[in-house]
Amino acid sequence: MKRLFSILAIAAVMTFGNLQASTAPAQLLTANVQLLIAPITTTTQDDAAPATEELSFHQNLKKRFIEGGPGFMGIVLLCLILGLAIAIERIIFLNLSTTNTKKLQQNVEDALNSGGIEAAKEVCRNTKGPVASIYYQGLDRADESIDAAEKAVVAYGGVQMGQLEKNVSWVSLFIALAPMLGFMGTVIGMIQAFDKIEAAGDMQPSLVAGGIKVALLTTVFGLVVAIILQVFYNYIVAKIDRIVNDMEDASITLIDMLVAYKNKK
Repeated sequence: MKRLFSILAIAAVMTFGNLQASTAPAQLLTANVQLLIAPITTTTQDDAAPATEELSFHQNLKKRFIEGGPGFMGIVLLCLILGLAIAIERIIFLNLSTTNTKKLQQNVEDALNSGGIEAAKEVCRNTKGPVASIYYQGLDRADESIDAAEKAVVAYGGVQMGQLEKNVSWVSLFIALAPMLGFMGTVIGMIQAFDKIEAAGDMQPSLVAGGIKVALLTTVFGLVVAIILQVFYNYIVAKIDRIVNDMEDASITLIDMLVAYKNKK
């Protein structure tokens, strides 16, 4: 019996030893696989994370403005500010100068037929706008003759047109000046790029790219300023043309009313 127990004990020890020997390589292989997978997983997680945050429109615009250089970019910005200030002032003035011409004509005609020249002049004094001012000047010369009234209307119409077009030429100047300044910045940027290439003695892409980038930024900002001001300028010109057409039509109507009033007398 003792010999049997000894044989069984030896067999159990050998079997356990073989199990441990077969388990050890499997554990070693598992550990090696984990070591190989860990960098791949880490790299995948790093790639999935966003590298950089995108800049907002205001931040990007500010960055590009600084990169373009404060010299020419500041002048182009000044053209935009002054041009917009003049354009907004003209738009407000033209909107205040716009009147209901048909209604004014009817009121003047009614006052002329009921109260005479003085009543019609009172209606014009209480109405704002260039059309009412022209009517007043024509009625003020109506006692002299129809020709005198017509000459007064034509002369004062030119004065009113000059007031409508006041400072509009400055907007057109800034429209032409902004892209010219941008092109000048482009030329200067290209010259600086070639100066750096000459100083370095080598055609390095980084030297050329920096100068060309600054040059193109000044051109872009100059063109953007010109486009913005051009929109306002076209609106102002169209508004002036509309008011001038109303003035010419109202002048003809006024002369007809004065002729009819003289014939009734």
